[in-house]
Amino acid sequence: MPDANGRGDVVLDVEDLRAYFFTRWGVVKAVDGVSFQLRRGETLGIVGESGSGKSVTSLSMMRLVPSPPGQIVGGRVMLDGEDVLRYSEGQMEKIRGAKIAMVLQDPMTALNPVFNIDSQVGEALRIHKRLSGSALKSQVVDMLRKVRIPAPEARVRDYPHQFSGGMRQRVVGAIGISCDPVVLIADEPTTSLDATVQAQYLRLLKDLQDETGVAIIFITHDFGIVAKMCDRVAVMYAGRIVEQGDVRQIFNNPSHPYTEALINSVPRMEERNDRLYSIPGQPPPLWDLPGGCSFAPRCEYAHERCVEYPPVYELAGGQTSACWLRSG
Repeated sequence: MPDANGRGDVVLDVEDLRAYFFTRWGVVKAVDGVSFQLRRGETLGIVGESGSGKSVTSLSMMRLVPSPPGQIVGGRVMLDGEDVLRYSEGQMEKIRGAKIAMVLQDPMTALNPVFNIDSQVGEALRIHKRLSGSALKSQVVDMLRKVRIPAPEARVRDYPHQFSGGMRQRVVGAIGISCDPVVLIADEPTTSLDATVQAQYLRLLKDLQDETGVAIIFITHDFGIVAKMCDRVAVMYAGRIVEQGDVRQIFNNPSHPYTEALINSVPRMEERNDRLYSIPGQPPPLWDLPGGCSFAPRCEYAHERCVEYPPVYELAGGQTSACWLRSG
């Protein structure tokens, strides 16, 4: 059933997901107890600094963590009611691209330079929908038309280097949606795009979501994109989600000091400041995390209780925060 905001049933339920890398420096807890839900037709933004665990979370859900040294050591990833962490590799090959798909950050490395666009967009359709011949060609052209590539009948014969960065990103998007997945993971897909093309691409993703009902996980470090794209936000730091909530809740009333610091780091054009705000210090190395709250060494509100890691507190409107300041 739809929720109060008109979104559909839960299609993805991640519970206590843990992915560690076993290295010579020690155990890197890249994802350390991540939990969230995603509803049909909803967009969840996962934000945080580089190294916070956003991309490894997405790779873990797809069962693509490189092993060795990576290993998923715990948790559940319930996709349409089934735990994909219990699937065999053969079973995962049947749902990657079909039920859960991913748009990677750099389209030039995601696309193979020696194959034309026809063969790359058509690969998932051949594997999952068993299309071939004229039916396959027609569907590939239709996918390119959906992502608004001009003259798709002619461009299918081109190679990735013959497309601009924005057009390559659209091709990667066409591959992602080609088999009508229920969940689409977009891992910083606009990082390499200029502002104008970025806005066009975000609008395209929204239109595709309205048309298909796909649930989107949007991984980014840009709160401006979060404000445009997302219904809810999960803020990650040092491998854990420190705050979750509705976009308006997060922007209007951030409940975790790290979220507050991230929002304060966004320049405001209407304000004149001699110096832009920046978060002091650096994220901790994940193989040598401090005891207690990982953000405490950089937090202006840190106090003696922060030597223990806080529980996750439930706040009004479904907002959650892992911070001792919410204990009272």
